[in-house]
Amino acid sequence: MKYIKDEEFIRGNPPMTKENIRILSIAKMCLDTDSKVLDIGAGTGSISVQASIISKKGKVIAIEKEEDALEVLIKNKEKFNCNNLSVIKGEALEVSENINETFDAIFIGGSGGNIKEIINVYSEKLKKEGKMVLNFITIGNLYKSLETLKELHMKTEFIQVSISNGNRANMLVSNNPIFIVTAEKI
Repeated sequence: MKYIKDEEFIRGNPPMTKENIRILSIAKMCLDTDSKVLDIGAGTGSISVQASIISKKGKVIAIEKEEDALEVLIKNKEKFNCNNLSVIKGEALEVSENINETFDAIFIGGSGGNIKEIINVYSEKLKKEGKMVLNFITIGNLYKSLETLKELHMKTEFIQVSISNGNRANMLVSNNPIFIVTAEKI
């Protein structure tokens, strides 16, 4: 299985889940070649594209509301020939009624301040024993998500990951620490 490097993606101003965090988040989703995956707040599509390549016999749906991110997402979909990747333009809560299927894995990378509502609505679209993986920078969103997942009786765990990369001057340049939450529907 090929993991895509950050520099291979078409970039722009929209946020992108960086390579090391993307690899961990994808691993936490436990994808198979026929998995059905939903990516909420897809940004540049780095998670969607990687999931599409892993689940080549499955299906991936990416939801994104920002116009500039949608442009980059569609370019990355085309660049990596992700024919099993569908893109839905809109805010996650507004388009939820148009998504009438269940998923093996749901990734939440962006919530627009509606994390509790998004978890509640989309947990209904997660198959039993399916994985919901969420990435956060803020402790507030981490707390809200853990409380909401607890109320839904989902089995949860979380890790905090801090990555620093060496540069030419042998200095470490760090990215923001990220919380990765994994929840299993039981």
